[in-house]
Amino acid sequence: MSHSPISEDDLHAFVDGALDGARHDAVAAYIAQHPDIARRVDAYARHRDLMRAAFAPVADEPVPSQLNLHHLIENRRHDGKSVTDHRQDGFQDGNAGGRIAWFGGWQGAAAAIALLCVGGGAGWGLHGFVQNPDVPVLTALSAPEGIGALAREASASYVAYARDRNRPVEIRADKTDDLLRWISDRVGMNLHVPDLTADGYRFMGGRVVATDHGPAAMLMYDDDQGVRLVMLARPMQADQNAPMQEHHADGVTGISWASMGTGYSVVGPLSDDLLHPVADQMRKQLTTPA
Repeated sequence: MSHSPISEDDLHAFVDGALDGARHDAVAAYIAQHPDIARRVDAYARHRDLMRAAFAPVADEPVPSQLNLHHLIENRRHDGKSVTDHRQDGFQDGNAGGRIAWFGGWQGAAAAIALLCVGGGAGWGLHGFVQNPDVPVLTALSAPEGIGALAREASASYVAYARDRNRPVEIRADKTDDLLRWISDRVGMNLHVPDLTADGYRFMGGRVVATDHGPAAMLMYDDDQGVRLVMLARPMQADQNAPMQEHHADGVTGISWASMGTGYSVVGPLSDDLLHPVADQMRKQLTTPA
């Protein structure tokens, strides 16, 4: 039996039936010993089934003939010119149109392949994530301002710091007062640390991070299995009051909202139904005077 740590990838592979016998047994034993992990795996399985049911009609459809790679290549073969002819048309004559004409068919083939690759990747990226009907999905992560920008910054902070096993936080939880003073001085906000003990997460500490909209406060939590959550908070110029909105990026789920000019975003490697209660607990505590 393998003694390597059980990872999130192992849990997803277990749900998909993609583990070999020994590893499957090791993960099954781990799940049986950890009820909270068992609940998470059950949620993954439910979400997988929902996603399969939702996309089954599309998955069963044949690939359109115009996107078939063989069809695209045959069209190029029968258009009356060889690849060399196209190159000569486009490059020797200085004809930009010729260059576009020659590349068009092959770009179409590449696009077909890319669509297939992206489709497969998107399926895995969405695995385990399904929208909470009470929380709208935030799609404008590229927005330069507002909740979309905050969500993007929170996901980037998670990637940069939560996966750092050496120094994920600058100031640890035992010096919370120092951290909050730093946040007050640099970010210009009086923040208090939400208590997530009842949800199984302990406060690790935090830091001030740079964003496109100035400094922001970052708080980090973890549980007994080493699952980490990051909360980012900063003043908002746009969307100063906004309801909770769900977003997915970089393999993690996030829930963002704003209240009275301050934006908050909590991010972690959890499914929506597991992260939403935590985010809601944070929201309640952050909007209640300490």
